[in-house]
Amino acid sequence: MPTVKGVLAFAAVGEIATGVTLLLAPSLIGQWLFGVDLVGIAITIARVAGIALIALGVACWPGTPLLGMVTYSVAAALYLAYVGYSGGPSGMLLWPAVVAHVVLAALLTRGIARGTATRT
Repeated sequence: MPTVKGVLAFAAVGEIATGVTLLLAPSLIGQWLFGVDLVGIAITIARVAGIALIALGVACWPGTPLLGMVTYSVAAALYLAYVGYSGGPSGMLLWPAVVAHVVLAALLTRGIARGTATRT
C-alpha cells in the first residue's frame, strides 16, 4: 500500500506538470479538458490558474508549505505585472493586486529567512 507521503509527492508532480502546461499551452489544456480552444481573457486566467497549481505542487512536496505561498505570490506578481506592462487586459485592481503579491512575497520570504517556516 502506498504511503501518504508517496501519494502526496505523486499528486504534487501532477499538479506542477498541469500548471506548467497551463502556463505554456493553455489552449491545449482547454482543448483536452473542455473540447474548445481557450481565447482572450481565458488564456490569462488559465495561466494564473497554472501558477496556482505549480504553487500547490510546491506546497505539497515534502518540505514547507510556506514555500508554496512564496512561489505563488512571486509568480503571480511577475505575471500580472507582465500582463499590465505588455498592454494586456487590465482592470482597476490589476496593479493593486501586483503590489499586494509583492508585499506578501516579501513578508513570507522574511519569515523563511528568519526560520519560522520550520516552526509553523
